Amino acid sequence: MAEAKLQQTPFVKQLAANDRPTRDRAVASLRTYLSSSRNFTKIEFLKLWKGLFYCVWLSDRPRTQQRLVLDLAGLLDSIETKNVGVFLEAFWTTISREWNGVDVLRMDKFLLLVRRYLASSFRYLHARKWEKDLVGRFMDLLRETPLSPKDMKVPNGLRYHLIDIYVDELEKLKPEEMKAPLPVATLLSPFEELMLASPIKLVRAKSKELLSDGRLADWGYDKASGAVKSRRKEGSEDEDNDDDDEKMSDEGEEWGGIDG
Repeated sequence: MAEAKLQQTPFVKQLAANDRPTRDRAVASLRTYLSSSRNFTKIEFLKLWKGLFYCVWLSDRPRTQQRLVLDLAGLLDSIETKNVGVFLEAFWTTISREWNGVDVLRMDKFLLLVRRYLASSFRYLHARKWEKDLVGRFMDLLRETPLSPKDMKVPNGLRYHLIDIYVDELEKLKPEEMKAPLPVATLLSPFEELMLASPIKLVRAKSKELLSDGRLADWGYDKASGAVKSRRKEGSEDEDNDDDDEKMSDEGEEWGGIDG
């Protein structure tokens, strides 16, 4: 009953509206509210995220859904640093709680919402030069809820999605061009714990696969030994193939190929 009432509130309807002017006004109002310097409580943000969740649930056109998700992910930039952690905690708590209730027809937009919030979190940290305490707090949020190794209430589907997109979203920041070094070991620590402590074999396997991604070795993650070995092996195979090609070329010098 409470959820049905929430879906009917003007705020939720305006944010989920198909006409952009109505939606933009609602987003602007939300940004103003969140930019307050006061200390928000977790309860306040949980109530807010319950409403925002249903905004996404009700949005029914692809372009509207994509724009709404971008707008919601952009809210981090409007929030005082002291409130960002509580806001993200409420986001991950809400997503983890509601995930199993999302039907297959609506799942794509919530997959996108998680991807955009992960990307927005990375951009937020990057803009603040990967401040150590802030990065640690963000990782604790992931470790405590969506990537918790032991909390069986967290849907594995959410864990798998984060594992699938995590390195891709980091790569978009172009770590090799960063002036402030990427704290890659800290950013990967929740997955190290998943690999070691999850009771689910597939979660452990997928976490290990993520930690062996060759891109991580390029960014200074020295534990990606499997990836380094893999890339060296590929390099060796490429050299062998080049030698074979040269031999084939020498043997077939009299054939001039196909002209024109």
